[in-house]
Amino acid sequence: MLGFISRRGALLALSATALLAACASKPAPDDPTPPIVFVHGNGDTAALWVPTMWRFESNGWPRERLYAVDMPYPLARDDDTKPQDGRSSTVEQARYLGAEVDKVLQASGAKKVVLFGLSRGGNAIRSYIADAGGAAKVSHAILGGALNHGAYVDPKRNPNSEFNGASPFLAALNAPKGANGDEVTPGIKWMTIRSDNNDRYAQPDGAQTGLPGFKGPTGVNFDGPALKGAENVVIAGIDHRETALGPKAFEQAYRFITGAPPARVAIVPAAAVVLNGKLAGLGLNNEPGKGNYVNNLPLVGATLEVYATNPATGERIGPPVHRKFILADGQWGPFNADGKASYEFVINAPGYATTHVYRSPFPRSSNVVQLRAERIADADRDAKSVVSLTRPRGYFGLPRDQIALDGKNPPAGVPPGVAVVSSAKLKLLDAPGRAVEAEFNGERIVGRAWPAADNHVVFLELMY
Repeated sequence: MLGFISRRGALLALSATALLAACASKPAPDDPTPPIVFVHGNGDTAALWVPTMWRFESNGWPRERLYAVDMPYPLARDDDTKPQDGRSSTVEQARYLGAEVDKVLQASGAKKVVLFGLSRGGNAIRSYIADAGGAAKVSHAILGGALNHGAYVDPKRNPNSEFNGASPFLAALNAPKGANGDEVTPGIKWMTIRSDNNDRYAQPDGAQTGLPGFKGPTGVNFDGPALKGAENVVIAGIDHRETALGPKAFEQAYRFITGAPPARVAIVPAAAVVLNGKLAGLGLNNEPGKGNYVNNLPLVGATLEVYATNPATGERIGPPVHRKFILADGQWGPFNADGKASYEFVINAPGYATTHVYRSPFPRSSNVVQLRAERIADADRDAKSVVSLTRPRGYFGLPRDQIALDGKNPPAGVPPGVAVVSSAKLKLLDAPGRAVEAEFNGERIVGRAWPAADNHVVFLELMY
């Protein structure tokens, strides 16, 4: 088993270095702008928050007061009380978040932070505030799509899952507090953001969650993310991830923190763009048949190359514009980018497929553009090329969204109704090497179909 506890010291040290570097020119301690700490969800990375951070920056928020946590082992245990390969407990999540908050406070000179979490990140925030000393260090807590009452309520089905509303973990967090019987820790301003009926994890009918084996009543309603004692915001039509990562969620969060709406929701392009982030891989479970698991640990020894591409064809424009051998800190930059250029990121690492990630332009700088090496699934090895369209910051919803992949609208595997998938895979059976075009609600990416026979895998990754 990968040792979460034994490696914590090294991981925290690396995180501290990154945070302190980001604050090299920190504002004065009396800066009235509170630091915001963003906490991702189950199996996710800090990179999900990039457009949200850009929106805050575009409204005058100092970049050095915006921090995104990268949990080393972001997947929850099946049973929160039992150690599990490559997964973390609620206690570990809360402690890690607490250590990151302390570093932010030290680096920024602030007295308190704002915490903004998505999905499982809401569990970490609530647990940190209630049980890990966070109540005195947090001014505002914003929970987008948090499973505050679980994705289901069943004392017999995985009773110790942190996503079971009947679990001891959620029962303790939701126990009545104060004279009004609130479900939130007092002394902090709380807000929840939820969808009206399009969050896959807040569905009365288990069949609508898209999770295998979930049929019939879940015991949870559309208002499952709401909490007594919080300001509970409902936004029509948004999906699970958009409850925190979408532009409408940003508007609500900004208003909640400042007391006024943002001047703009659009991202203002910057004159100079510098990109950086962590390059990670996939872990391998020791149990037969369990396959890969996601982690956010540096993939030491990997090599990254970045190519500018023709946005109409996906073809490379000249030699690599950036190349980096990945060391212990996992950082693949800094890379001085063109804010109007499309890029192909190519990852080579032992034990992985050559991973090609095509991205649309980056209008602003970021130091949390995380990248991940991937492997070709055994079921895909019969294809000439494997190309996936991914939307990390939201799901694909039909008929809500306009989605096309290689001329097929909608792509195979995207069901109508509640938005439950964030990727669409294309197995090409014709000759590799040609252009593959994808479009999502106006965002267009064109990549190239690299040969699966030579162990190449392709991702067209949407920014928004």
